[in-house]
Amino acid sequence: MGLALLFGLFFGLMIAGVPVAFALGIATVAGFLYEGLPLFVAFQRILSGISVFSLLAIPFFIFAGELMMQGGIATRLVRLAAAAVGSVRGGLGVVNVASSMLFGGISGSAVADTSALGSILIPVMKEKGYDPDYNVNVTVTSSIAGIVIPPSHNMILFAVAAGGVSVSKLFIAGIIPGILMCVCLGLAAYLVAVKRGYGGEAFPGWAVLATSFVVALPGLFTAVIIVGGVLSGIMTVTESGAFGAIYAIAVTTLVYRELTWENFKVAVLRSVVTTSLVMILVGCASAFAYLLALYRVPDLLAGAVTVVSDNPLVILLMLNLILLALGMIMDMAALILICTPIFLPVAASIGVDPVQFGIIMLMNLGLGLCTPPVGACLFVGCVVGGVKIQDAVKTIWPFYLAILVALLLTTYIPAISMTLPNLLQ
Repeated sequence: MGLALLFGLFFGLMIAGVPVAFALGIATVAGFLYEGLPLFVAFQRILSGISVFSLLAIPFFIFAGELMMQGGIATRLVRLAAAAVGSVRGGLGVVNVASSMLFGGISGSAVADTSALGSILIPVMKEKGYDPDYNVNVTVTSSIAGIVIPPSHNMILFAVAAGGVSVSKLFIAGIIPGILMCVCLGLAAYLVAVKRGYGGEAFPGWAVLATSFVVALPGLFTAVIIVGGVLSGIMTVTESGAFGAIYAIAVTTLVYRELTWENFKVAVLRSVVTTSLVMILVGCASAFAYLLALYRVPDLLAGAVTVVSDNPLVILLMLNLILLALGMIMDMAALILICTPIFLPVAASIGVDPVQFGIIMLMNLGLGLCTPPVGACLFVGCVVGGVKIQDAVKTIWPFYLAILVALLLTTYIPAISMTLPNLLQ
């Protein structure tokens, strides 16, 4: 009864339009009252949830991403991608995917990727004769590269929710799956472009390509500082995030000289708002997870799954389907914090490494950002591209299929995500 109250109130509040963090908090308080538990325990769980040192890296990552979006780094990455791959059929579509891979690997935010690169590329693609739905579909689906390619603040959330998984292992484990996903999306963009008869851009020459690379290199080096500092052991995740933010300020003000005082204030404001939402969500989810453990939800789910099948391949497929369905209706950060304590024990029981499961979860929930009814990237992309959501969804299926191919390969071939972490441990 208590479990039914907990989930019933949570989903009821979400349907009523209450923000996810507050829905979690209210449902948790109701659960504590129903069980007769002292409320100070709930608040202790909330405070302990956000009193994790590695979480300090999240505001730094968010701030660095906002600075790079406001300071001209995104524009230079687009120019580099255009010079490198713009000459293939449907060149701007492939450029879009390549730009997302580069920018996502620096900002770590799918929504920021959609907003920043969409504002730059969609008008250009429209001017070159690309259909509006194609422009939005490529922009939206390629944006989730930032969730998988490090650095990603969602990886930190998973590490916290999983209770001690190495953030550095998660970072390096996401490199190959992220690149694989972008390759699949680039192929889908190319095939759709061929079918629709889009042409390519003229190759600007090796000199222009080299110049574009040199100009974009200071921005690209931000990711090297953040990820390299963590993997080398020189810095913790939090310290690397702080150095990354400082470096982003230096590059955008001293090298590119495009970060104005007004843009800086916008970056600070957006970072504060986003960080506040994330921290409230983390705290409330921590108390919510306490009740889930009290009700033995992970054990119940593991039992229910093994009743259906004890085949690891079938169990992995079921977990993927559940995560995909949840990703379509709930916010990604909330799902990471809620679902990790529930599903990770099930995955571990069939021999799946927690690091691999983290990448699988991020890819699943990233796809949810591109799907209705709650896909944040889909909504942002349609607004930027001036396309109705229903029109974009009608033709987006080749890109969904590309992501699913990468997801299934990552799920059933552990070496894709685990080779680099095993080599460097």
